[in-house]
Amino acid sequence: MTQHERLLIIDFGSQVTQLIARRLRELNVYCEIHPFNRVTDAFLRDFAPRAVIFSGGPASVFADGAPMPPASVFDLGVPILGICYGQQVMMHCLGGHVERGHGTAEFGRAHVSPTEEKLDLLDGWFENGREQVWMSHGDHVAKLAPGFRVFGISPGAPFAVTADPARHFYAVQFHPEVHHTPGGARLYANFVRIAGFSGDWTMHAYRDEAIRIIRDQVGTGKVICGLSGGVDSSVAAVLIHEAIGDQLTCVFVDHGLLREGEAEQVVTMFRDHYNIPLIHADESELFLTALDGVSDPETKRKIIGGLFIDVFQKHAHEVGGAEFLAQGTLYPDVIESVSFSGGPSVTIKSHHNVGGLPAKMGLKLVEPLRELFKDEVRALGAELGLPPSFIGRHPFPGPGLAIRCPGEITRDKLAILRKADAIYIDQIRKHGLYDEIWQAFAAILPVRTVGVMGDGRTYDYALALRAVTSVDGMTADYYPFTHDFLGETATRIINEVPGINRVFYDVTSKPPGTIEME
Repeated sequence: MTQHERLLIIDFGSQVTQLIARRLRELNVYCEIHPFNRVTDAFLRDFAPRAVIFSGGPASVFADGAPMPPASVFDLGVPILGICYGQQVMMHCLGGHVERGHGTAEFGRAHVSPTEEKLDLLDGWFENGREQVWMSHGDHVAKLAPGFRVFGISPGAPFAVTADPARHFYAVQFHPEVHHTPGGARLYANFVRIAGFSGDWTMHAYRDEAIRIIRDQVGTGKVICGLSGGVDSSVAAVLIHEAIGDQLTCVFVDHGLLREGEAEQVVTMFRDHYNIPLIHADESELFLTALDGVSDPETKRKIIGGLFIDVFQKHAHEVGGAEFLAQGTLYPDVIESVSFSGGPSVTIKSHHNVGGLPAKMGLKLVEPLRELFKDEVRALGAELGLPPSFIGRHPFPGPGLAIRCPGEITRDKLAILRKADAIYIDQIRKHGLYDEIWQAFAAILPVRTVGVMGDGRTYDYALALRAVTSVDGMTADYYPFTHDFLGETATRIINEVPGINRVFYDVTSKPPGTIEME
């Protein structure tokens, strides 16, 4: 666990809890998200948070088994901020009263107006008389808990902002973490200032701390690092090499699911520029044979995750008995692979390096990026001296083209996809758009369509193009290409790639979609 000043986010199941963490990390405040049912009295003592935030959530305090925080959280003597359901659960626990909707539900944009009393949490708010916020609630607070007063109201929420200033307990009915609450960042900045955070979460400090933790964990042992050539695993490899030097050997697994020319690029970059011992393991036949006939996306991920570990274990013996496996696992990977309730029912997808790991793999994990979001990894890469052109590379998933080939994977479909994807990225670079886009890729769809080329009928695959803008990968929106760009790109792909006769552009945001197809 990090030694920085810590803020605890208790998750009650909101779809935007991760955005709370992003807001706080942007303020140089270290925070962690933990499901409500894992926050015990013992956990609170060990974690020792400087402040606590209760997230929103879909539950009702009236429901049997409604999510609740431990009573001891209110005795920590630290500031607490409750958001939406977090406000309701705070009132419920401290002696207030919550009522069901009855005509006061609010969903979407709303406006909060101030009362005559001033509140430190709202410094800088209401300069234009009222603030736009984003509401999403059915139940509402009907009676405040003792010690609380109202500091902001909306048409559907007479207790939109409440607080017990003496105890630094604050509660809002809206979501300050979302883009549709423009003043949300100011509210969080006020909260962390009230809590006394010094803003000690920087990449320079994290680098020094991570190196110390790696050395303490590994000792004199040997480490193999699963290297994909993407930003995450590469930053992890350079960081670990800085910590333990030649105790590290990277294993680049070519699973037959890479983009065009990628294996050669990765091997050349690491052998020529970083001087890190590297094993190039061509295991494409192993992976593609195991995936033959498999169409379910979760099964694909599990197979790939299991085979990665098998390959790493094999090469661990080659380097003299490595005890540790290093991975570029990120915080969003961890969040998406474990539901807030701890069960599998609302898991979005298993990441090959989280949910896909077998229980007994024979190697101990080293995951120095596990606490970071994607943009923080890029900042750490800059701190480590990686070139900007490399740090700015679009993300590429560990399962590779397997999850950009919905349905059954075949070698022919992979060959078609590689050519189409290379043309798409070439087009993006040619038009100077690469750095404006978070991630772009082509996906071959599991359908064939009828077309006409020359005077003949074709019956070939359809291709989907995807490009999104994002900050950390937790939310994303599609990139607004011009029709001219899309038309030019589709024409190139159809003319230059046999097997494709139709091209679509995916305009789905995240949520409701994910960035990848599977």
